[in-house]
Amino acid sequence: MSEKSAVSEAAEITLDSQLCFALYSASNTIDQYYRPLLEQHDLTYAQYIVLMALAEKDNVSITSLANRLGLSKATMTPLLRRLEGRNLLRREMAEGDERQKFIHLTPEGRELWSESCKVTDKVFEKTELTPDEAATLVALCKRITRS
Repeated sequence: MSEKSAVSEAAEITLDSQLCFALYSASNTIDQYYRPLLEQHDLTYAQYIVLMALAEKDNVSITSLANRLGLSKATMTPLLRRLEGRNLLRREMAEGDERQKFIHLTPEGRELWSESCKVTDKVFEKTELTPDEAATLVALCKRITRS
């Protein structure tokens, strides 16, 4: 490649044309929408998605939950401890294997999850996306995370 073509290619690379920056900016914007709404329920986004995942499938191992959420087990431990301290979930040892723990939503956790479900609808409204646009965007993001 000639020096001139390398310079012209570099000139075409702008921040606003980068997929990584678009995803980063969109993620930050969504986070800004969620934060004040979740604070009303005394939840962080990470705590919220833990409750959401457990509402979908309860009685799962910490490893399984961490994998589902894309979080490390080291991140999960303090997160689960805080939720357990608020009596929103229980960690129980698996029968026959004290190293394995399973996570269960408590009735209080289920109730808080139910109350906080409206948050997702409010965030969706703020995006001004149509349901079809949102579904397409979710599908594209899933495709990226699978690659």
